[in-house]
Amino acid sequence: MERMFKECKLDNLKLANRFIFPPVKTGYGIPGGKVTDRQLNFYRNIAKNGPGVLILEPVSVTPDGKEHPKQLCVHLPENTGELKKIADVIHKENRLACLHLNHAGAGANPKASGTKPKAPSVITCPTTGQTSEPMTEEDIENILAGYKSAAQKAVEAGFDMIEIQAGHGYLVSQFLNKKINKRTDSFGLDRLLFAKKVVSAVREGALSIPCFLRISGNEMSPEFGIDKDDLLPVLKLAEESGICAVHVGMGASCFSPPWYFHHSSLPEKPQVDSMAWVREHTSLPLIIAGRMGRKERVVEILNTGLADLVALGRPLIADPDLIEKWQKGNYEQVKYCGYCLQGCLHRLKGGEPLGCNLNPGIGLPDQGKAAKPLKVLVAGGGPGGMSAALYLSRRGHKVTLAEKEDHLGGQFALAWQAPGKEKMREGLEAVELAVKTGTAALLMGRAADMALVKEIGPDLLVWAAGAVQNTPKIQGLENQYLMTSLEYFQGKKEIRGPRVLVIGAGRTGIEIAEKLGREGFEVTATKRTDPIGSMMEMISKNLALKRIGEMKNITIMPHTTVKAFKPDSVEMEQDGEMKSLLPFQTVILASGMLSAPGPGEEIMKSVPNVEIIGDALNVQDIFSAVHAGYQLADKY
Repeated sequence: MERMFKECKLDNLKLANRFIFPPVKTGYGIPGGKVTDRQLNFYRNIAKNGPGVLILEPVSVTPDGKEHPKQLCVHLPENTGELKKIADVIHKENRLACLHLNHAGAGANPKASGTKPKAPSVITCPTTGQTSEPMTEEDIENILAGYKSAAQKAVEAGFDMIEIQAGHGYLVSQFLNKKINKRTDSFGLDRLLFAKKVVSAVREGALSIPCFLRISGNEMSPEFGIDKDDLLPVLKLAEESGICAVHVGMGASCFSPPWYFHHSSLPEKPQVDSMAWVREHTSLPLIIAGRMGRKERVVEILNTGLADLVALGRPLIADPDLIEKWQKGNYEQVKYCGYCLQGCLHRLKGGEPLGCNLNPGIGLPDQGKAAKPLKVLVAGGGPGGMSAALYLSRRGHKVTLAEKEDHLGGQFALAWQAPGKEKMREGLEAVELAVKTGTAALLMGRAADMALVKEIGPDLLVWAAGAVQNTPKIQGLENQYLMTSLEYFQGKKEIRGPRVLVIGAGRTGIEIAEKLGREGFEVTATKRTDPIGSMMEMISKNLALKRIGEMKNITIMPHTTVKAFKPDSVEMEQDGEMKSLLPFQTVILASGMLSAPGPGEEIMKSVPNVEIIGDALNVQDIFSAVHAGYQLADKY
């Protein structure tokens, strides 16, 4: 691991270490590509004592290849000066800046480009739902000119290197792929021709600076993904054309998003196998990308010789100081990314800027010290309460956090127990450590009642008491062996079987159903109103429903209302039709949450300032609660 922190040479460049920040979409920009303060803060925070090279979020070489309305731009004359702002910020931290060039082809977003997607041939991208038009030769020439122009601007803006996107199911990969490229002209008869011309255009526009080539080691789509015999020629092209390193990811944006985004629940072996194949077929230095935010995994990859450099994307979003903490051996202080996609991808898909469950301040200026330190009592040690306590403390306030249970975390402490979310635990533990070491006082097993308020005499009370289970009114429910979703994950009651009914097949209900199904129980989960798995991040939801669909002992019943529990049956209504099911030995309520009761009138009158945050104010999710605590610290 020590060699990862030492200087190394790549082509004619000297890197501060062997870590790379990959191209991560941020959504921090504005249409037209004008760089915002948040973008500058974001790259500054990552660069400070960070990876040797920072690759900027993708730029499309022509506007018809854009993926996001707030994407950085390179096609307009004024974009050179805007991109230079980011390169300068990175250089001031003694790190190298790399411009990532792409055209999404069939994966382009019409809302961003303003035009219908174009690709080598007609194909529908499931991710966008758009069917592309086949490119004309004039389209192709315009795009190639865009690559040359973008490369020239990279040099003018002071970038140290360029990365060419040739994988992940984007345009270069689409031309290479025999399953997608059905053209009968020269770009179809020689599927490598477009890639050759792209590399040539970039080298012609930026001969003086080195180039990376990004590929997918495996696009993980038997139906549409590129085959190895189509990928091999582009590796040979990279060697012959002076490419200095190959950056290896996984998946395709259109056809295998879980692998493209490296979801936490996916196995690691396919990535290792893909890296081994690429290593076997090229002598160029390799960069490995995807779920590399654990020291043990980095060491394993290095020891097996599969990669020379390591890309850290989401792990540095969760904790920009990760590399420095690793180098100093402060492993327990790292806020480890859980690869849950909740704060990052989930928000970008909805048009919001990049965020993080663990790092609400990403891309934002330092909050600084408060002008007037206050005595603060935080009631509740869930995600909202921990966040408020942590950031208020950092601003110089004297904070006491009171938690009625014997542990911190609230529902965050339960979330990692769901299938595929196990890696979220380490991030929670790092936040707990920061709270324990960073607040003035921590009172466990102590409710924030009037007696405690009188004892502390706070200037500010932050009420973050979380949420309680919503119990539906169902005839005979009181006669069932019953537990709430919280009691289930806390392990406070045993599960009696073989038949279990989960009332509420939203995010929590789906996770409970899958967990019980894996344990061999016969599970039925009902959902009355919203779609199955409501509020789940889409990739997590699709993967969970796919796994559940393969289990014959789990039944999901949408549009179903449980009407009555009788001694010998359970009566339900599904889509207006009454159904009678056999009795269940356990009933679990996952029927939504309600804000916990507020602090009460006596407490409200006795404290000068009272703030109610997180689920105690409005039941949402971990991301919202954490950010509510951070934003409250901004206010005070």
